[in-house]
Amino acid sequence: MNWNDLAQNILDNVGGTSNVKNATHCATRLRLTLYDDSKADKDKIDKLSGVLGVVNQGGQLQVIIGNDIPKAYDAFMNVYKIGGVVLEDESKTTEKETEKKKKPLSAALDIIAGIFIPVIPVMAGSGVLKALLSVIAMLGWISTTSQTYQILNFVSNTVFYFLPVILAHSASVKFKTNPYISMVLGAMLIDPNFVQMIAQAAKSHSTIKLFGLPVTQTNYGSSVVPILLVIWVLSYIEPLINKIVPKVVRIIIAPLLILLVMTPLTFIVIAPIGAWLGDGLAAIIGWINGYAGWAIPLIVGALSPLLVMTGMHYALISVAINNLAKVGWENIVGPGMLVSNIAQGGAALAVATKTKDSKLKALGISTGISAVLGITEPALYGVNLRYKNPLIASMIGGGIGGLFLGIMGVRRFQQVPPVLLSLPSFIGNDFRNFWFAVIGLVISFIAAYVIQLFMGIPEELKPKADKKVEEKHVLSPLAGEVEELSDVNNVVFSQGMLGKGAAVFPTDGKIYAPFGAKVRVFNSDTKHAIGLASTDGVELLIHCGLDTVKLDGKGFTSHIKQDQDVKKGDLMLEFDPEFISQQGYDPTTMVLVTNANDFDEIKSVKLGKIQSLDTLLYLR
Repeated sequence: MNWNDLAQNILDNVGGTSNVKNATHCATRLRLTLYDDSKADKDKIDKLSGVLGVVNQGGQLQVIIGNDIPKAYDAFMNVYKIGGVVLEDESKTTEKETEKKKKPLSAALDIIAGIFIPVIPVMAGSGVLKALLSVIAMLGWISTTSQTYQILNFVSNTVFYFLPVILAHSASVKFKTNPYISMVLGAMLIDPNFVQMIAQAAKSHSTIKLFGLPVTQTNYGSSVVPILLVIWVLSYIEPLINKIVPKVVRIIIAPLLILLVMTPLTFIVIAPIGAWLGDGLAAIIGWINGYAGWAIPLIVGALSPLLVMTGMHYALISVAINNLAKVGWENIVGPGMLVSNIAQGGAALAVATKTKDSKLKALGISTGISAVLGITEPALYGVNLRYKNPLIASMIGGGIGGLFLGIMGVRRFQQVPPVLLSLPSFIGNDFRNFWFAVIGLVISFIAAYVIQLFMGIPEELKPKADKKVEEKHVLSPLAGEVEELSDVNNVVFSQGMLGKGAAVFPTDGKIYAPFGAKVRVFNSDTKHAIGLASTDGVELLIHCGLDTVKLDGKGFTSHIKQDQDVKKGDLMLEFDPEFISQQGYDPTTMVLVTNANDFDEIKSVKLGKIQSLDTLLYLR
């Protein structure tokens, strides 16, 4: 897989560098925040080799890559920076863009996901360590009184005890507050002095007061909701105080006033409300379990694929973490999502078993194994959702497995990813809960696998071989001396990272449209590069000079603008090769086919002198 080619194709099909506000990634997805979503061609991106699916969710265009997302993200950022544009901080968007509000549900899910995604890995690692310690202790391999056990035990508990501090930092990023003030507000909820005051007040049956007002005596260790509410309120208080305090004394006075305002608000109002809400959520879950304990794992097991597609599983994860903190166990996410992941893998592997298509067989095996191990999105978007029947089979299998776990009252005791390696998190006081979890996995896998074997893949939905673009010629957009691309003194171009083609040392610096096309990439400030998409499937990058982005448009005169349609022979750009050389830059112009993967062969027709609109590249 040529990751730079894929990154360039994604960038071209989301409207180019000028349309990308921000780029991040999670475990499987490239997450792009765009200025104008309508410029993104989701269908073209979805058909790119290496892309498993595309969704627009939570105000982001999310390109599902799978386990290789780090490579894709690095390539995207590399290609993006070569374009000469720096990703804009969201805090610097225009007033009009700031006023563009997301739908309430999308906004809420985006906030929850943004807060919990960074925290989940460290919680998962700590949860697995705690689960393994439980197994080792139950098997008698280590004494619970040994210092080794005690140290590892408090290490595994550290993230959960200091959860208010960790969530305070994560929430500060999402709510755009000062992270250090936020962490102080989280730390004061679990400060040993405050904890001791609560213990002494409880022992003496007295009341803790702040400015004469009663402080609710609650233990906030491992809590979730209180600190999230505190940082949310801080996001309104902090900018208000910063606006009032003069800049000269702001660095000292503003934090002082924020602490003086937030401390009583936190201890007397906000944190107690958060604790009450957290207790209420735990009580509701307890009530549902008391009357219909089978319902939650069944629903989550069946609907997890849809929850993942909409991002709503992050909301459930936050509730599950809260329940773990309050009662020490949860059956909201762990059991249902565990059997759902296994069912996703079973359905994908059944597709691999049934199909005669070699590419689909390989895809089904790789994504099926990945899903069984806990990363479901490659299977979900690459196989199951694409062919529909596997998705139905996995939802039925997940529902059946979830129903079994619900009837048996299976619970998870640690916050860990719902994967095979997390099975120790289902060990409670004995192995009974664990073995029921294992049986539920087997049931969900077999059910999804067998159902998919019987359902099969409709013939019309089976993948069809990609058709190669017919033989084409690309004309030279400028006059000059043709050179081999490999001779260019820039590794990005010489190694074909941005595409295949040729280099032309210009004679007059006039750039003409080599074919009828839409201008997909053009920065009106730097003017140094043009990205064209022809009407018959050729995507061309004309990059005028090396590092000429640093000239900020000096020496360039443009005759086009972004998204303009041009005809063959239209004068698009003029630049002064002599001026560029005098400024210490190489005016050599690269003409690159950026969708090179769509062609079997791309080569330069001739070396040496060439005139504008003479044949330069041969494609087939």
